[in-house]
Amino acid sequence: MIRLIALDLDGTLTNDEKIITPHTMHSLMQAQRHGVRLCLASGRPPYGMRPLAEQLRLSEYGGLLICYNGAHVEECATGRVLVEQKLDGTVLPELQEWQRKTGLTLMTYHDSHIYTEQPDNQYVRISCRNNKMEAMKVDNFATDAPHPINKCLMVGPPETVRQWEPTLQQAFEGRMNILHSTPYFIECLPPRIDKGLALEALLPLLGLQREELMACGDSFNDIGMLRYAGIGVAMQNAEEEVKAHADYITSSNNDDGIAAALNHFSDLITG
Repeated sequence: MIRLIALDLDGTLTNDEKIITPHTMHSLMQAQRHGVRLCLASGRPPYGMRPLAEQLRLSEYGGLLICYNGAHVEECATGRVLVEQKLDGTVLPELQEWQRKTGLTLMTYHDSHIYTEQPDNQYVRISCRNNKMEAMKVDNFATDAPHPINKCLMVGPPETVRQWEPTLQQAFEGRMNILHSTPYFIECLPPRIDKGLALEALLPLLGLQREELMACGDSFNDIGMLRYAGIGVAMQNAEEEVKAHADYITSSNNDDGIAAALNHFSDLITG
């Protein structure tokens, strides 16, 4: 039986307009009424995830948030933090130097704000819109951004992200986990942080086995949880490399793919 469903947000739970459609909302509410817990799993900060958690009434049904791709995990009902990992502050001056070399822009989250040296950068503005957060300018990212930091992003044009991601992975090997969640975001996380590892740490706290977990996603930062879950579901709009790690391919995020997946596995949800 499925007891926990982990859901990526952008491109998975929400459609391209960043909303949960009525059919998908109805399906998820029905699952919760049958005793299934929901866990929203995203690279977003807690502030950017809570409005969707409120829509889904997660605090009433034992829901959870995996934020920053797994560097922060909290219970919706109590706000209790179950997992918390921060970046080693010594990497920040190095990241700032890589910002200069690559032309990418560094940013991070704190409470309801995004901190960056370039608040008008178009990719920073995308993150502001997605999370409903305001950009705050700092003169020196390494020293002026609020500390400690769960996650940094290096953002820029997709071709620049593709060019520099392998170099950054090599430069910070063992000290940071470098991955990308969208074509224009490079995520800079504490070592051994991804959604799959976060779920692996979370399940024993909930008294659950991986066979009782369904995970749904569409992007490269979802691969870890698709591989770990008893049932990994990739969206039709996912990259082919992501689909290769899934047990089931559902319809797209614009075609109620989550509702379709829940319907396909309904016997494992309703008993």
